[in-house]
Amino acid sequence: MITVTDLRKVYRQGKKEVVALDGVSLSVPKGAIHGIIGHSGAGKSTLVRCLTLLDRPTSGSVNIDGRELSSVKDSEIRAARRRIGMVFQHANLMDSRTAAGNVAHPLELVKTPKDRVRAKVAELLKLVGLEGFENAYPSQLSGGQRQRVGIARALASDPDVLLCDEPTSALDPATTDEILDLIQDLTRRLQLTVLIITHEMHVVKRVCGSVSLLARGRVVEAGELADVAAELDSKLARALLPLPASEPLKGALQAGPVLEILFSGDTAKEPVLTSVARHFDIDLNVLAGSVETLAGQQFGHLRVQLAQGADYDAVLGYLRDRGISAKLAAAVGPSEPPDVDVDMPDFVTETGDLK
Repeated sequence: MITVTDLRKVYRQGKKEVVALDGVSLSVPKGAIHGIIGHSGAGKSTLVRCLTLLDRPTSGSVNIDGRELSSVKDSEIRAARRRIGMVFQHANLMDSRTAAGNVAHPLELVKTPKDRVRAKVAELLKLVGLEGFENAYPSQLSGGQRQRVGIARALASDPDVLLCDEPTSALDPATTDEILDLIQDLTRRLQLTVLIITHEMHVVKRVCGSVSLLARGRVVEAGELADVAAELDSKLARALLPLPASEPLKGALQAGPVLEILFSGDTAKEPVLTSVARHFDIDLNVLAGSVETLAGQQFGHLRVQLAQGADYDAVLGYLRDRGISAKLAAAVGPSEPPDVDVDMPDFVTETGDLK
């Protein structure tokens, strides 16, 4: 498992101090996939460097399966790094080496016997679906195939942890899903602990069981995917279940109150809006909506406008009594109620990805 406790990293620029990580803590159990999401400047790259010991933390600890890594001696760093397999955004393959040669490289660095290298490389290429591509050079491979080679290379040292830094951001949507499915399959088969650094919410939705939102070097929200998605006011919920921009309706519903409603579990399958309309004898209409299945649970996020003069407090109470999250909102844009945190402007795009 991975345990990061109160991790701080401070860079000095002359007399100025830049705090890149400010007390980051997270825990990922063995066999789980955890997403770290945040926009540019959030501290994601610094976190990667500290986890892989490319940078020493200023304070705090990084623990992998019971071993404290942040205090290892310089002479032990290479051995410690072998416990973490690294998958990069662009695979970072050596153009002069074949697929087999790239996978073999980390084994050759530790002077693994040649017969063992050949057997291990063949095993890994088969594991990632590249059997028969041993002699292909990177220029002869597609982007997805190159990333598969990169994953095989990351597994060469039999790591406990797979750290994926934007592993699919350079790939098309279909190939992205293939790579994510591969990572998920390898996690199950090898009992890896996986950390995925990304700005794409699709990645989190597809394979992550838990997620942390990093902003200004701090974890500002974190939890199991189903738990954070169920919090109507959370930034992560708005990113996981984004709503497109909408305009208030004219006519009978003009100037009526707008509600934001979050359904989850069994309530997502019930005709709640029909029940509200009948119970209060009012007209209403859906301005925007999204439905997602996250961590095996169905969620629905709606923006609904009631007729002018409707008792929205009574409607809110009615919904909440039935275990449905709801609040007064305004149809002002994608996923953003008017009281959005001013320290996190432009948090998500209409697809839910971070800007």
